[in-house]
Amino acid sequence: MKGSTVDTHLGNIIIDPNVIAQYAGSVAVECFGIVGMANVNVKDGLVKLLKINSADIGRGINVSLGENHKLTVDFHVIVSYGVSIKAVTDNLIENVKYKLEEFTGLEIEKINVFVEDVKVID
Repeated sequence: MKGSTVDTHLGNIIIDPNVIAQYAGSVAVECFGIVGMANVNVKDGLVKLLKINSADIGRGINVSLGENHKLTVDFHVIVSYGVSIKAVTDNLIENVKYKLEEFTGLEIEKINVFVEDVKVID
């Protein structure tokens, strides 16, 4: 994907997918129950925890723009042990959808959440 385009009366705005992923990651780690993002290495199936204040917070997120100019966002997350995964993911989806639509001006078609691991918080 080259970039998400928003047409305005003054011209076009092109948003790099990495910018959207970084913003989505920062919103996600603010949600209760999310320990961090998971960097999934497809080659050998390893899941690596990306720290909350990591500069690579967008690495566990895939952003794509459909033909209908709507975003699809895939999250690979690590949740806290003992919390309701359904409640955490519902909260994540709701917060990210609202904040991304406000931030980008683009409509969100779908948000997929892949829970890659559960961690005990000290």
